[in-house]
Amino acid sequence: MISQSQYSLANRLDLEKIFGRKAPLHVDLGCGDGSFLCALAQRLPDKNFLGIERLSGRVQSSARKAASLNNVRLLQMESSYAVHYLLPAESVETFYLLFPDPWPKRRHQRRRIVTPDFLNSVRAALERNGVIYIATDYLDYFRKIQETAESIRGFAIDEPDADLPLSKFGLIFAQKSATIYWLVLRKISPVR
Repeated sequence: MISQSQYSLANRLDLEKIFGRKAPLHVDLGCGDGSFLCALAQRLPDKNFLGIERLSGRVQSSARKAASLNNVRLLQMESSYAVHYLLPAESVETFYLLFPDPWPKRRHQRRRIVTPDFLNSVRAALERNGVIYIATDYLDYFRKIQETAESIRGFAIDEPDADLPLSKFGLIFAQKSATIYWLVLRKISPVR
């Protein structure tokens, strides 16, 4: 886990110092129990992986799974705050936002993470041609995410083509034969 001495709530992260090396960065937003994060980090040892999670129990579970991995760091914090305030501009090769809370009740939908402000922060943190993978099992939320993404300049929608490991929720939904909706956004230079 990234210690308090390695970052400030007001300054951008020094990623090379935190990881002890310079390598492409992948960020798992809401990394949950760390299953997906650690499986991907094992597959791609030449990349750095940052798991961001708000809930302490999940961070502890992720830390146990990541204990033997030199390319994984964890940050306990709200994902949207970390993306907006802590990740340096053009520092992230790939983001993963897997099964964010859909907040299905209308009165709670303002709590959803995917907003224009959030996607603009993601775009700023992504390097040129960087991508964000978004997955949900909730069709209405998927449609809203897609609509929001289409309203943001600087993204192109790509076809989901990566062979990614299953997250904890991905495995649960696969066992239930639930449909998973994927959206892959690639950072492009906006046309002026």
